[in-house]
Amino acid sequence: MVFGAGKRAEAGKLARSLGRRAFVVNGSSTLARNGGLDEILRALWAAEVDAVVITNCLREPEVADVDLLVTRLREAQAGPEDLVVGLGGGSAIDLAKAGAALVTQAADSSVLDYLEGVGRGLKLNATPLPVFAIPTTGGTGSEATKNAVISSYDPPFKKSLRSELMVPRIVLIDPELSVSVPPQITAWTGLDAITQLLESGISKRATPITQRLVSAGLELALPHLAEAYRNGSSIRARGAMAQAAFLSGLALANSGLGMAHGVAAALGVHCRVPHGLACAVLLPVALRVNRELPAVEAQLAKMSRDLHQAEAAALPSAESQAFTRASVREQADAIIEKIETLLTELQIPRTLSEIGVRAAQIPELVRDSRGNSMSGNPRELTDAELTSILEALL
Repeated sequence: MVFGAGKRAEAGKLARSLGRRAFVVNGSSTLARNGGLDEILRALWAAEVDAVVITNCLREPEVADVDLLVTRLREAQAGPEDLVVGLGGGSAIDLAKAGAALVTQAADSSVLDYLEGVGRGLKLNATPLPVFAIPTTGGTGSEATKNAVISSYDPPFKKSLRSELMVPRIVLIDPELSVSVPPQITAWTGLDAITQLLESGISKRATPITQRLVSAGLELALPHLAEAYRNGSSIRARGAMAQAAFLSGLALANSGLGMAHGVAAALGVHCRVPHGLACAVLLPVALRVNRELPAVEAQLAKMSRDLHQAEAAALPSAESQAFTRASVREQADAIIEKIETLLTELQIPRTLSEIGVRAAQIPELVRDSRGNSMSGNPRELTDAELTSILEALL
């Protein structure tokens, strides 16, 4: 794990420790245009790593994308001396992880055969090619997880390829690589990280350790996402968001997620809503729905107190004292209100209809929200309850 502005200069040395030939999955058209991709490639070449861009990933990866990447890797005779570099957001890193995992498995299989809940239930047996992750968006935390999320639109699903073997061997996070990310993508990916932090923190599988990771991540993300959105060249803000995203990946990998991510997966495949935007729209209602459980209310209040403590020095004394005297419910509500304010500042739509959802789609959204993410939601929701929640959000 290597972190810091300018650390991309070490990409060649790090890659050389994994292999002699690097297949790059590039997920950033901006980096390709502004020379950032060439800079990474030159660093690899200078370290005597034969590097080539094997594919560009400019959408959330689909089954066909993974199978095509695996075909290309096999045509290039990828083997033990090779590595796969995932450069970009979570989509590029997920595609890199999936391709690296599948190329060493049986030659007659598709990634579909290995996906949770939809394939043949095959398991990854052979060790994948090593993955070198270079995230650039400050969002998904995919660089810290053992899974890759793969989509299909016919039939519609969004499922994970998952194995302990898929965790990247090396992660290089250079906040300078994210300064060119457009404001809208900055907002969506940053809110994905914040949603991951909050849902991991209240998940039924949360632990004291993951909750500490969550608090640390929120203390970085909540004060800095708006700054990164307004001023993309702020290394302070970009660095804070990059750290928060990594922490969100660590947290979700160990605690799971919840309702917002469960429904976001369905919104992605049925309504083509970008993942971070879907999470952002759903986050406030997911927090309010789960806050009705006393344990979740207490945990949200604890997160709120941790944030208050981190910000107290900059607050007027009267405001600080008022928060300290507030009830647990009021403190829990304070963090939800903070999210609401941030969504307004980042110009996030507040209803499902604003992001293209129709009432007739609610039944299929409910049906296809029942994935691994929803299984971590602290409050058990019946189909009727979830239907009412989504209809109220239209």
